[in-house]
Order: sequence, then C-alpha cells, then structure tokens
Amino acid sequence: MTTNSTDWAGQAAWITGASSGIGAALARGLAAQGARLVLSGRNVAALDAVAADCPQALVLPFETTDFAAIGPAAELAWGWAGGIDLLVNNAGISQRSLAQETDFAVYQQIIAVDLLAPIALTQALLPRMVARGSGRIAMISSIAGKVGVPMRTAYCAAKFGLAGYGDALRAEVAHLGLQVHNIYPGSVATDVSRNALTADGAKRGVSDKVIDNGIEPAVAVAQMLAEMLAGQREIIVAEGAEKAMGEARRTPDALLDQIGAFMAAGYVKRMNEGAE
Repeated sequence: MTTNSTDWAGQAAWITGASSGIGAALARGLAAQGARLVLSGRNVAALDAVAADCPQALVLPFETTDFAAIGPAAELAWGWAGGIDLLVNNAGISQRSLAQETDFAVYQQIIAVDLLAPIALTQALLPRMVARGSGRIAMISSIAGKVGVPMRTAYCAAKFGLAGYGDALRAEVAHLGLQVHNIYPGSVATDVSRNALTADGAKRGVSDKVIDNGIEPAVAVAQMLAEMLAGQREIIVAEGAEKAMGEARRTPDALLDQIGAFMAAGYVKRMNEGAE
C-alpha cells in the first residue's frame, strides 16, 4: 500500500498504547475505515476489548521498554499484516512534579518510555519500510513537545526529543517514499494526567480539569487521520490557548522543505567526504 492513499481501507496500522485513550480511539477510527490493526500495550484484557471493535486485529502485547522484545514483535507484526503501512508511536507516560523535587529515576523512566521506546520500534521497522519504498510513521508528541510546560520537565524533554527525531528522520526518508508525521495533541479527555508520575515515581491517581474537559478522543483522532492522509507533516490537535501555543511554534513548511531538500542535494555524500 502506498503512502498517498486517500483512505485507510486495506492498510495495516500498528498502534502502541492501544489499550486506552488516543491509542484505542485510533484503533477504532482506523477499523471503521477498513484498516487492519496490530494492537500493542501491556493490558491484555483492555487490548482484547479494543480488538473486539476491530474486525481485523492482532493483539500483540509487550512492554515497550523491553528492547530485546521489539525485534521479534516487529517480525511478527510485519508477517501477520504482510507489511505495516502506518506505525503509530503512541505509548507514553506523563509527569506532574517540579524538577527540583523529582527523582532522577523518574527522568530515566519517562525518557525510556516516551523517547527511546518509539525510536527503538521505529528503527526495527524502518529497514523494511525503506526496502518496500512506502510507509507512514506517526509520532504522538504533545503541545508540551512544542512549548516547555511547568511540572513536566521530563515529559517535555522526551516529547521535544521525539519531535526532533521525527523531523530528522523525515528529512532522511521522504525521498525514499516514506512519510513521517509529528502529532501534537493538547488536552484530550484521557487518563494521561491520572496515570502521570509524581516526584518519586508514584502514579498521580487524579486528573486535571483541563484534561477532563479536553477534546474527545474520537474527535482528536478524526483530525489526526484526515491530516495524515492529506500529507501534513505537523499536526496540531488542540483548542484555545493550547492551539495558539502550538501554532506559534509550528515549523514553517518552507523550512521543512528546505531541510528535506538537503538529501536530494547530496548532503550525505558531502558529509561523508568531509565537505560539510
């Protein structure tokens, strides 16, 4: 399946963090459009419940930071689907704690889950997508991956990093037929705040009013899916002040085009020859 399709019918999508929130809504939204789904996460019962709403779905549970498990999981997912057309790196964990009070272990955990794990999974699929000459990779970052937000220093570090990886990756693979979408949700009505880590790594256990009153996941997902099909490289899914912040930090298309053009202009060859 090529990446310039006008709908998701028949395409195979692999979603991490698919047991709830944005991931579950993405699965159901894609399934409604005829996509085949590989659903990953840790909660098997919740994944099974999502899969029940998806006529063509493989439940593939694994811990995203079990890096040794990623290669075999990629092999299984690719084989079951006959190739992955869309990888959605959605699994993540947030934070609610001041930097000066936060254990370093919390930084390690959040960066492992929110940054290293999606990089590892992308790297496992990338050679296959490049060899086939098509595929989409979606990075679920955050408005907090555009603008530094108090009490989320670890989360912001990871989400800024994920966006940077996505931008650089896009520049390397766009001419090979791949698309990379950086997605920046604002407040979406999920359990992200309830599951956030506090200063000592404990689960927060309560939500934020702004999250509870946020965009419904199905509405957020409809925008994400439509804008990916339209070829949008940066997708800001937010309302009000959060949308304004995201738009203020949006990377101009002209700049993305300029960076992408480096490859066509022989950037790699010049770098390897020491000419850059």
